[in-house]
Amino acid sequence: MTYKQHSVIDSPYGPLTLVATEGMLSAVYMTDQRHRPSQETFGDRDPGPFGETVRQLDAYFAGELTEFDLPLRLAGTPFQQSVWEQLQQIPYGETWSYGGLAERIGNPAASRAVGLANGKNPVSIIVPCHRVIGAAGSLTGYGGGLDRKQRLLAFESGVAADEQESLF
Repeated sequence: MTYKQHSVIDSPYGPLTLVATEGMLSAVYMTDQRHRPSQETFGDRDPGPFGETVRQLDAYFAGELTEFDLPLRLAGTPFQQSVWEQLQQIPYGETWSYGGLAERIGNPAASRAVGLANGKNPVSIIVPCHRVIGAAGSLTGYGGGLDRKQRLLAFESGVAADEQESLF
């Protein structure tokens, strides 16, 4: 049987539920996130395994960290794994298109499948699926909601909160 633990922390984007599987970070879920499993699957509530995750998230939200360095345990298909691996290559403050991401995994015709895999990313923010946009630069789907995606992209671009509305 797989052992899971979880904790809930506050963030500028609402509460985040952190989930560890066998002691490794396996999920970061936002409130009302699409594809979020039921709370019963998160295991015991215990902040123990999340010290470094919380430290890095705090540094990220303070604008002091641009790249996470955490061991992850991501459960998904080989295709999803390849997409999530490429998501981690998108530099802070930059965006890639779904088509561009499909090209990087060696399957340029798979932009729709890339979008589906991107939407099932279980580790939001840390595996930066918010950095993927439509081909014409439009903000398209985000499991945490388009408002959060817009705010995350604006934050990473250094745009002040009161200027974010006019950015997109």
